[in-house]
Amino acid sequence: MPEQDIIVQIIPNSSRNEIIQQADNYLKIKIKAAPVKGKANKELLKFLAKIYKKPVSQIEIIKGLTTKNKLIRIY
Repeated sequence: MPEQDIIVQIIPNSSRNEIIQQADNYLKIKIKAAPVKGKANKELLKFLAKIYKKPVSQIEIIKGLTTKNKLIRIY
């Protein structure tokens, strides 16, 4: 399967991890973790790995490490 890039907007400090909006190559996701010391990013990668049934090592944040809007590459 080829690489896939998706744009993700996250809402940290939510009550649970869930996708609340989805379109072509776009996801809006609530994440439980706080945006402190990369915790929300790690939680996001684990959540996406579960959704796409891939190991976390095959999911990478390309842009947006410190913002709510991120570009994610799935290998």
